[in-house]
Amino acid sequence: MNDVMQEVLELLDLEIIEKGIFRGTSRNFFGKNVFGGQVLGQALMAAGRTVEGRLPHSLHGYFLRAGDVKAPIVYQVETIRDGKSFCTRNVKGIQHGENIFLMSASFAVHEEGLDHQVAMPDVPGPDELPSEHQLRQMIAPMIPEKVRAVFERERPVEIRPIDPVNPFAPVKKEARRCQWMKSQTPLPDDPLLHMCILAFASDFGLMSTAMLPHGVSVFQSNVQAASLDHAMWFHRDLRIDEWLLYDMDAPNASASRGMNFGRVFTQDGTLVATVAQEGLMRLHEVPERY
Repeated sequence: MNDVMQEVLELLDLEIIEKGIFRGTSRNFFGKNVFGGQVLGQALMAAGRTVEGRLPHSLHGYFLRAGDVKAPIVYQVETIRDGKSFCTRNVKGIQHGENIFLMSASFAVHEEGLDHQVAMPDVPGPDELPSEHQLRQMIAPMIPEKVRAVFERERPVEIRPIDPVNPFAPVKKEARRCQWMKSQTPLPDDPLLHMCILAFASDFGLMSTAMLPHGVSVFQSNVQAASLDHAMWFHRDLRIDEWLLYDMDAPNASASRGMNFGRVFTQDGTLVATVAQEGLMRLHEVPERY
């Protein structure tokens, strides 16, 4: 198995401290702060371990403080309701005695009913596109030394952008992006695990969508960016070790915040999840030249 994906599986294999209390470690994906997708995946896994016979259909999370990548995160799961059809859990992510993350998650029994969905965008398939790693190698000479190690770090999920953007030479574009993604290696047949890793991967690139019309990038020194909240709805069965299309758009930016939405489709066009996230995108006065 790919070493980075093995690390993600280890991150999601939470230590049980007490009933409803779990502890997770962190990995340095993007610098000194914990990657938001990691917290999403771990919190969803913690909640899922307190539910039997049901899978999550939605989650709503708030990032309250930057996570310390060097310290463990304790997840406290509170059982709010166990009904005949739905179960509700609240999760707190705690570091150094403070809440860094809050999430509510709802779990449901499988039911048949009315069914419709929007159509998947008509885009090139993943086999027609270079990987994000190949694209990074093409712009390697433009990468500043102080961020090169972070930028070139291998990801557990392979990403193939449809219309790639050079974050070190941003230009103004429509607030829309699409990318294919899947885990680097096959995964066990555990539906909850696939949902948790999709939650992890759903934070890749989403917040930056609202920056596209303004020609700015998270790698600029005058840009302060952070995820503020993150919501997901799971509609149908999915596997993150098969190609999924992540179609993202950002209908609004105002008050130093950008609103981003995403839809996740299987390769045959089935809509499996919807994502929403608001992100901080605060500009300071003087940008640093690349």
